[in-house]
This record gives sequence, C-alpha cells and structure tokens, in this order.
Amino acid sequence: MKEKILANIEHIGVFVGILILTIITAFIVNRFFKRLIRKSSEEMHNDPTNYQFLRHIIHALIYMVGISIAIYMMPNLRVLASSLLAGAGVLAVAVGFASQHALANIISGIFIVIFKPFRVNDRLTFDNRSGVVEDISLRHTVIRDFENKRIIIPNSVISDNVIVNFNYGDDHICKWINMSIAYDADLDLAKSIIKEEIINNPLHIDPRTEEQIENGDELAPVRVISFGDSSVNLRGWAWAKDPVDAFKMECQLLESIKKRFDSEGIEIPFPYRTLVYKDKPTNPKQ
Repeated sequence: MKEKILANIEHIGVFVGILILTIITAFIVNRFFKRLIRKSSEEMHNDPTNYQFLRHIIHALIYMVGISIAIYMMPNLRVLASSLLAGAGVLAVAVGFASQHALANIISGIFIVIFKPFRVNDRLTFDNRSGVVEDISLRHTVIRDFENKRIIIPNSVISDNVIVNFNYGDDHICKWINMSIAYDADLDLAKSIIKEEIINNPLHIDPRTEEQIENGDELAPVRVISFGDSSVNLRGWAWAKDPVDAFKMECQLLESIKKRFDSEGIEIPFPYRTLVYKDKPTNPKQ
C-alpha cells in the first residue's frame, strides 16, 4: 500500500514536472521569437509575418506535445486516453463538428501567410474599419486602429471579405485635394494657388515616369470637377510616398490653401438662402 502511494506521488511529481517544463520551454521559445521578430523588423527591415505565424504554431505544438507526454507518464490517465482512442471514430465526428470554425480559422491563417494578401505592419481598411495589422495568429488577425484599439477578426472572416490594403505592391498614395470657391471668385488664381501649394509641400513627390515628363505631363494638375448650388468645386492631385505621409500632406495642404485663399481674397462659399417676404393682402374694409 505504501509503495503504491509512493508510486502515485512519483507519477504526480513527474506529471507536474513535465507541465512546468512545458510552460518554461514555451515561454523561452516565445521570447526568443519575439526578439528575433523585433531584430528582423528594426535592423534588417524584413517582413515579420512568417516569423509571427511560426511563433504561434511552435507555441501550440510545445503545449500539445508536453501535455501528451505528461498524460502518457500517468498510468491512470494513459488508460483513460486508450479508452478514448478506442472510440476515436465517434470522437472524431464529434470533434469535427465542434471544431469546424476553429479549423477554418487555422486553414485561413495558413493561406494568409502563404499567399500574403496582407502582412504584419500593412495598413488595411476592412468593413469600414481602418488600422495596421499587428499580428496574425492561428485563429485570428489583430488590427490596431488609429485610436490604438485592437480589432480581433477571425481569419476565416477576413479571408472571405473584401479588404483594401494600402501597402500591397506600390506604396505611393494619391490624395485628392478638394476645394470649393464662389462663382464670382477668380478661377485661374484659385487653381494656381492649389497647384503651387501641392508642389511646394515637402511631402509631395513626383509620380511621373521619365516618358511622362518628356511628354510634358502636368505635375499636380488641378481641375474643375463639378458645380455646386453655391460653389465651383476644384480638385488637385497630390502624391505621397506612403499612407502616413499622405495623411499628413493632406492636412497640411488643406490648411495652407485655406490661408492662401484668405490672403488672396478667394471666397470659400457657404450655402446661400434667399428669403422672399410677401406683402399681406390689404383689407378692403379698412
């Protein structure tokens, strides 16, 4: 009896020891990959997507293998595991139905990493939400929006929907600088102001090819795009090297163009309303 108790204590000790070793190993490997990803991104400017996904896979495998070994080392649990494997057919069907969404997310995550419709650090717009991809795990994709909130999206959902990737291929961004002027304002002066401000902005780049420059294609064209109820609507085309610079450039241009319009006496109109007061009918008795 005493030997049996000592044997059980020994098995429990081995079981707990393996679990602790598993947790420590997972922690060390996870930390190693985080340092590798940080170094790869900051120093070598490599795409961290594959490393991130591999980190999640190895992390999950360490726990699966560690827990399996711990169960095998416990005779009582080994018997239970053998009993479960005997009914593996029924168990597989039950697990299959229960884990459809989980498997779909894992497979979608693998496809995302292989085909790369987006990568870690890409800027996306998905379902009217915008942000930067922070992580791609086995189950979900984490997007950090511009309020520093985290949007958790299952991999199967983001794979089956249309996304806008601002970093896919060419990072250059064209921003439309839309301005409105009054009908009696100097149209040519307003167009020249918008063009000058775009060209003089330090974040603006020349997107033209050598052939387009030789053909005389205009840099930062400005066009009349429509007539409003009380305004002539203009649009200037401004280019920046990436989405971050494009946002800054747009804010700077809107402010500088507004100041130039004010100093040059060009009116940015607001809606006008004409009110007509009709005379009251005269009373014949008076």
